[in-house]
Amino acid sequence: MDFKDEQIIKILETDSRATTHEISKKTNIPQTTVHNRIKKLKEKGIIKRFTIKLNKKIIGRGLTAYILCTVSYRPIEGKKLKQYDVAKNIKSLPEVEEVSIVTGEIDLIVKVAVADVDALNEFVVIKLRDIEGVEKTVTSVVLSEV
Repeated sequence: MDFKDEQIIKILETDSRATTHEISKKTNIPQTTVHNRIKKLKEKGIIKRFTIKLNKKIIGRGLTAYILCTVSYRPIEGKKLKQYDVAKNIKSLPEVEEVSIVTGEIDLIVKVAVADVDALNEFVVIKLRDIEGVEKTVTSVVLSEV
């Protein structure tokens, strides 16, 4: 990657729908070059996908929280639980945006988006803690994003 690639990526991170023409005008890179560079960035796996950022309040998911989870690895029916399997089960829940496997005193960080505190309570108490292997949770509500 060079400076031109970084310029293109920065624009696409802000607006993934930016056209090659718009990117060309903003960067003074010829439009064909922009197209070819984006194609190569995708082929190399640097750009995985183009996505959108939703206004969560409008769609009824205005409360974001991070939940720290400790996984119990105790065997159930003779089979040891795997951290990755617990993470996949959590990720399958519709409220979950991200699950990160981390080092330290906790095992997983789960990012969720729900309607309100009542929905968060229902998610943690009824859904998350019911997943096999989830031993302990600590929840932090996001007050604002910078």
